[in-house]
Amino acid sequence: MTCKLSLATLPDAARTAAIPAYDRASLKAGIVHFGVGNFHRAHQAIYLDDLFNAGTDHDWAIVGAGVLPSDAAMREKLAGQDFLTTVVEQDNNRTAARVTAPMIDILPVGDAAAIIARLADPEIRIVSLTITEGGYFIDASGTFNPAHPDIAADGNNPDAPKTVFGLIVAGLKARREKGIGAFTVMSCDNIPHNGIVTANAVVGTAALSDPAFADWIRTNVAFPNAMVDRITPATGQREIDFLRDNFDIEDNWPVYCEEFKQWVLEDKFTAGRPALEKVGVTFVPDVTPYEHMKIRILNGGHAAIAYPAALMDIHFVHDSMEDPLIRAFLAKLEKDEIIPIVPPVPNTSLADYFALIEHRLLNPKIADTIPRLAQDGSNRQPKFILPSTLDNLRQGRDVVGLALVSALWCRYFAGKTDSGKAIVFNDASAERLHAAALKAKDDPAAFLVFDDIFGEVAKSELFRRRFAHAVKTLWEKGTRETLQLYLDGKLAV
Repeated sequence: MTCKLSLATLPDAARTAAIPAYDRASLKAGIVHFGVGNFHRAHQAIYLDDLFNAGTDHDWAIVGAGVLPSDAAMREKLAGQDFLTTVVEQDNNRTAARVTAPMIDILPVGDAAAIIARLADPEIRIVSLTITEGGYFIDASGTFNPAHPDIAADGNNPDAPKTVFGLIVAGLKARREKGIGAFTVMSCDNIPHNGIVTANAVVGTAALSDPAFADWIRTNVAFPNAMVDRITPATGQREIDFLRDNFDIEDNWPVYCEEFKQWVLEDKFTAGRPALEKVGVTFVPDVTPYEHMKIRILNGGHAAIAYPAALMDIHFVHDSMEDPLIRAFLAKLEKDEIIPIVPPVPNTSLADYFALIEHRLLNPKIADTIPRLAQDGSNRQPKFILPSTLDNLRQGRDVVGLALVSALWCRYFAGKTDSGKAIVFNDASAERLHAAALKAKDDPAAFLVFDDIFGEVAKSELFRRRFAHAVKTLWEKGTRETLQLYLDGKLAV
């Protein structure tokens, strides 16, 4: 018999899934989290669920928050099941479900007063974020943009903010006025130096209305850097149906993910933290080597395979990795141009790390999709691909493969696959990218005019030459033949 997920039906869910070993009523809020999406529920929330299952730190429960329509939709779905989530972990030889319960509420989206009041609650000691790479208002160099209309609006009206950063500033100000110490602000997004980026966004937003308070934030609030990792595909009706049909659980929005997960975190907290080291989180004084490794090798690898696969009409990530050309393209790119410029990581073989990534990307049960990897490239390329390109150029190294990645992205934004199928874009900059990509068929430099994306890379004569030749070759010979030319060492001219 199928059970509709709720606290009352947990005993029924236990027939097919692991359920919390703790009483949800015993939890007290300690964290407000902005962006209750799939990754958060498969990552940070899982670590906390493990910790609570171990019988400790029950005063660190999560209260969700958000500012987008998607956050309101998630609140509605999760509120209907007492904020429980079914997480389905999948490896090649195993599929297992668990119901998690570390979240006790999600605040009303759009109710700034309610969110600020909760942020000012002394019980809240950490504010965490998974708001995607595009949510931090930064340009290609990682610099915060205070002139963005949304941020400027919060600067002009700081008492009724609408952005995550405006809300955090207002919450901190309310705490200071009440004599309550500051909370820690902890990013869990895939951005290099995400703690520094978050600090710049919070401080930069505060400076628009109160420069002295911005200085206070810089002095009194901790922004730990973190490296986070777990492949977590989007949820659709297929995933909802699979859970019902195979585990007899009706969940409004379950999460599917791989078994592997990793979290490396600076031990830098303003007002304490849960004992996450007990459940596998690695605390280090400097996250930089780990984040370079993950963002360049894994996320860069994602970005590298997304566009050739899309142009070749491949839908699933594991299918793209089973294509000999794409898999060989990724391996050569990583070996020649990405791994050599990744700094050493303590007690880690980068070659072994890439081998693990190949294994993870080949997992058919995850059913991660190429459209998911291809989305939001205007934010992901400057963070995952172009930094490797720039480092190679600065070291006097060639960038044939990385220039090809950028050319593939350009060709993708022309709007049709090699077979002529229309491409559906999912990118805030899609309109300008599409227009530039069409011009780039005859004038490749037309795609390199976006300083906020390409920055210093576009000024390199070598990169421009490599990029132009790759674009020309993609249009003349198609994706498969271009990849083969690269593998044969015949793409560079």
